Amino acid sequence: MTRKLKSVPSRSHEDATVESFRKNPEFAAEYLNSILEDGDQEELMLALRRMSKAFGGLQKLAGKAHLNANTLYRTLSPKGNPELKSLRAVLRAMGMQLTVRPMGKRVA
Repeated sequence: MTRKLKSVPSRSHEDATVESFRKNPEFAAEYLNSILEDGDQEELMLALRRMSKAFGGLQKLAGKAHLNANTLYRTLSPKGNPELKSLRAVLRAMGMQLTVRPMGKRVA
């Protein structure tokens, strides 16, 4: 007698990451912080675009940030170059803020 194995529904790494951002804002913040520390602007824009999916998508995020949706699409493109005002608005709409912290020991 042969039994059929039930297949476990699979999901993409992208979907799992987006769900993690949605469920755990601290994880999302650490993800962005690691990119701010070690990444470049292109990586940051892609990370923000990925994170926008966890917060309802770019269209909804644009509304919450009081930004034009088309402008936000361009801003969060790999070659996007947001103004500080726009970046702060997007982060605020995600329930986050931009902060500065010391890197470690100061050199005299």
